[in-house]
Amino acid sequence: MKLPNLNKRRFNLFLACTALLSATGAHAQTALDDIMKSKVLKVAVQTDSAPYGFVGTDLKPIGLDIDMANYIGKKLGVAVELVPVVSASRIPALQTRKADLVIATLGKNPDREKVIDFSSSYSPFFQAVFGPKNVSVKSFADLAGKSVGVTRGAMEDQELGKVAPSGVDTKRFEDNNATISAFVSGQVQFVALGASVAGNMMTKNPQLSSEYKLLLKESPNFIGVAKGEDKLKAKVNEIVAEAKKSGELDTLSKKWLGRPAGDLPI
Repeated sequence: MKLPNLNKRRFNLFLACTALLSATGAHAQTALDDIMKSKVLKVAVQTDSAPYGFVGTDLKPIGLDIDMANYIGKKLGVAVELVPVVSASRIPALQTRKADLVIATLGKNPDREKVIDFSSSYSPFFQAVFGPKNVSVKSFADLAGKSVGVTRGAMEDQELGKVAPSGVDTKRFEDNNATISAFVSGQVQFVALGASVAGNMMTKNPQLSSEYKLLLKESPNFIGVAKGEDKLKAKVNEIVAEAKKSGELDTLSKKWLGRPAGDLPI
């Protein structure tokens, strides 16, 4: 049958689109096979988010996320290639296949689930009260009569307001840097911060001898996997489940966050 030129062009376009879709379908589900074949696992990590990912004194990335990436690589029997990213480039790194996994304090939400898949949670991320090791604080009631610095309008400010007793002297500052400065200089006795901000503070100021005290809110981290790579996601979930059962997740969390991973969501 002879097709008119316009219809012929449309038909050829249809064939081209079909071929493209077929190629895309064929590419799906190959990530795990490609990793095992190349013997290299590419993991996107952040290096500005202590204690999860940051640069050590030897200028090499270290942190909980880096340890987790190396743990997964070891279980797969492959080398790990770290791909440095910033917050905004974490998901694009997966979508453009620059990375096989994203292990970079990535939280799960409905918008992100539309474009990538997630493993089970591997580590806690939380907002908490931090303070000196030599001052015992077991409950929020123990903060009565003490000063706590917090960034105005931040999640920590909101959560602290829900649980702090009336006797707490809450001092609000305009940004995290000002809040941290107030704690470092002794203007406040305690500080309420997100885990990564607090981790960075403690890393840079070891003389403070500060530690995690009280939990305000949990926001666990998940491993990002490219959409449709179910075989790789299943393998990562298997490794995470094994690490949870063996206590390795608790060990990593204690090492970097000063507290066990606890009961993380699947």
